Amino acid sequence: MPEAAHPNARWSLDFLAYSFGTFGKLRILAVIDNCSRENLCLIADTSISGARVAREQDAPVRIYGKPGCNISDNGTEFTNRGILR
Repeated sequence: MPEAAHPNARWSLDFLAYSFGTFGKLRILAVIDNCSRENLCLIADTSISGARVAREQDAPVRIYGKPGCNISDNGTEFTNRGILR
């Protein structure tokens, strides 16, 4: 994949997970601008659905503008109906 030529050309979305042992798990959605390497958004919760991923992207779009494209892995949060709409 070629490098992003300018800010907002491409954003990456990915999940980080942290386990508190028997107390539960924390999931963090990270949105990164591939050109500037700036962290645009971090959302932490115990569960984040595909519909919420789509909703949470509205805030960085209002601040930074719409990206040329988004890239992500093929996790269930990024391939369900909520995000594909």
